[in-house]
Amino acid sequence: MIFREEINRKYIGTALFDDKNSIVITVILNTAKGGMNNMFNSKKLLSIFSKNIKKNEMLAWKEFYSLGTIIQLRAYGNKSEIAISEAMKRVNDIDDKMSAFKDYSELSKINRSAGKCYEKVSYDTYFVIDKAVEYSRMSHGTFDPTIRPIVNLWNIGKENFKIPDKSEIVNNLNLVDYKDICLDEKDVSIKLKKENQKLDVGGIAKGYAADEVRRVFEKYRIKSALIDLGGNILAVGNKADGSNWNIGIQNPLKERGEFVGVLSISNKSVVTSGNYERYSIKDGKRFHHIIDSRTGYPSEGEVISTTIISDYSIDGDGLSTGVYIMGVKDGMELIESINGVEAIFITEDKKVCTTSGIKDKFNITNTEFSYGK
Repeated sequence: MIFREEINRKYIGTALFDDKNSIVITVILNTAKGGMNNMFNSKKLLSIFSKNIKKNEMLAWKEFYSLGTIIQLRAYGNKSEIAISEAMKRVNDIDDKMSAFKDYSELSKINRSAGKCYEKVSYDTYFVIDKAVEYSRMSHGTFDPTIRPIVNLWNIGKENFKIPDKSEIVNNLNLVDYKDICLDEKDVSIKLKKENQKLDVGGIAKGYAADEVRRVFEKYRIKSALIDLGGNILAVGNKADGSNWNIGIQNPLKERGEFVGVLSISNKSVVTSGNYERYSIKDGKRFHHIIDSRTGYPSEGEVISTTIISDYSIDGDGLSTGVYIMGVKDGMELIESINGVEAIFITEDKKVCTTSGIKDKFNITNTEFSYGK
């Protein structure tokens, strides 16, 4: 049996291209060997990113682990070091509040009180869960933050992966329903209706954290920065030389580091969900981690990757999984109805479908792929 996790395997979802030097700077790094200290040649990174920086401006760079993934923050500006230090604290604060794996987190308290009582929470946690309910409603439940009981049954990408019995899935599907999330705005408190229900905001908290990092950067007047939370990319402004950031979109059918095309952006978030991110293989069959909340099984359909381009990273996080499960037709229709949000769908027959507002900013570079209808 083969299993794959995001952190202990090579994980490169998107990449930043430096056009002038014809090199690719991976924004998620190879951690399979040597751990955090052996992950990256930081001097090379700094030399690359230091080019074209204005006089008296400095580049600060920080890499750390939080929110269950590797995070990289890079910022240009006179106060970039203090901005990154404060941003790191902010990310860790969000992780402490919303982790499903920390007993003291606000999320864990909500889960322990499921079917019993409301739990008072911070504004951060309330806002994220409220947004999660909104995205669940928009996607007709294909994104659902109460999916945790089903996820725990499968343990996809982990050593204890197993294929659950059908009866187990049916029983636990009764616990999956975003409509069972009770929100008390006046008291800033949250409750799950049924005992044994569990929330997991891992599919949206990274987006919120990225937006909060940008807010910190704006406080310190950082005009150019790259925020990378485990493959959730948020580009602040333009590159130091004034040009757009060029983001490579992973080829979901190949090893990481191979791309379908390049997306040119400025001051945008790019979030991708794909069936290559985490998976297990048993008896020759591959099981990916994107669970369809309607069936309790890994999603089956034409789509193998969705990329959401938006002003706010929380939107990309909340929508990417839902539209992946919805498929091209319904997913495109939903995204086209939302102002300021665009999408790129990649299908198993190597077709690329984009929403109307992004096609001129995405260039297919892999000749195996072509635009679909």
